[in-house]
Amino acid sequence: QLQLVESGGGLVQPGGSLRLSCATSGFSLDYYAVAWFRQAPGKEREAVACLSSNILIANYAEAVKGRFTISRDDAKGTVDLQMTSLKPEDTATYYCAKDPAPYRPCDLGWDYESWGQGTQVTVSS
Repeated sequence: QLQLVESGGGLVQPGGSLRLSCATSGFSLDYYAVAWFRQAPGKEREAVACLSSNILIANYAEAVKGRFTISRDDAKGTVDLQMTSLKPEDTATYYCAKDPAPYRPCDLGWDYESWGQGTQVTVSS
């Protein structure tokens, strides 16, 4: 069965760093792109970053570009999101999901499936 489990969230001060991990199962990361999303209270869910199945294409939301890095750890079967220079505006629940179609470059505007339960990131002093 398809499953994605997010972890790594927590409380961090502005300017700090945090690494999120999306553990995947039931599909091959060599076939499907995976994306990270976030949703803050009262706001729409927004795409943060995505990584193609060949890990050669990565896209980032303008708000996080240069601060966040998406990567894949094949040994662990995870898609990670390294977040640096965190701002209070980054506070949200972060989710990961997979592209329903295989062998596509990732696109932040596409629909994704098999959402995890999310992990909370709070940036506050």
